[in-house]
Amino acid sequence: MATQFTYEDYQTTAQWLLSHTKHRPQVAVICGSGLGGLANHLTQAQSFDYSEIPNFPLSTVPGHAGRLVFGFLNGKACVMMQGRFHMYEGYPLWKVTFPVRVFHLLGVDTLVVTNAAGGLNSSFEAGDIMLIRDHINLPGFSGQNPLIGPNDERFGVRFPAMSDAYDRDMRQKAHIAWKQMGEKRELQEGTYVMVAGPNFETVAECRLLQKLGADAVGSSTVPEVIVARHCGLRVFGFSLITNKVVMDYESLEKANHEEVLEAGRQAAQKLEKFVSILMAGIPQPGCAN
Repeated sequence: MATQFTYEDYQTTAQWLLSHTKHRPQVAVICGSGLGGLANHLTQAQSFDYSEIPNFPLSTVPGHAGRLVFGFLNGKACVMMQGRFHMYEGYPLWKVTFPVRVFHLLGVDTLVVTNAAGGLNSSFEAGDIMLIRDHINLPGFSGQNPLIGPNDERFGVRFPAMSDAYDRDMRQKAHIAWKQMGEKRELQEGTYVMVAGPNFETVAECRLLQKLGADAVGSSTVPEVIVARHCGLRVFGFSLITNKVVMDYESLEKANHEEVLEAGRQAAQKLEKFVSILMAGIPQPGCAN
């Protein structure tokens, strides 16, 4: 069993990146399934394959390119992960969340998390965007949490609060940005629940998750958010609702990864514009969060 990363391991990776690029990002964006096209909008872009970067895990899922891209989006210095890591790929959560602490050491103060999710809320339609107001860490209920193990005070406190995980000001700015875009569908807002995956949920599981108060379900995002809040990053997140989950035993529909990627392709332009406008709303470095 591999041992967890030490502070020095995170530093090694951060130093390698700082010595290989002149970019000094303020914002990190984690691109979900099929949403990696965001990185194509970065100007003065410089990219690194995960395989080049010391200690970095590798993406193994279709729709996740496995590249770290530095550049500017709407005037903000960014670093984007084209491809994230998941528990279902066999990675322990401390490995899934490795990049977040590296970003913190690079000087990043804001993390934007995106994902593709199934819609549990009956008013959601495929193609909707849901701002994440809160999350339910289902793996955490069964002992899976990226902060398990010795705590390093250089990153954060032993018992971090999560009641304010998703930045309220950024959510308000997101609603304003959405109005500017003049989209027909309203911007949704709700609770994201994380399950381990990789299989899609059963009908009974979907009914349970809905009863728990979740609006969207997926297999990512929550571990990165926990680690980001632990080290003091401002967090903003949204889900692209790629399909409505199957809630009825009479239904002949079945979820599949192809429809997830296709929904990403169809919503790409809208999402890219949305994130670009939002960049302007992120406070300048040094503003308290």
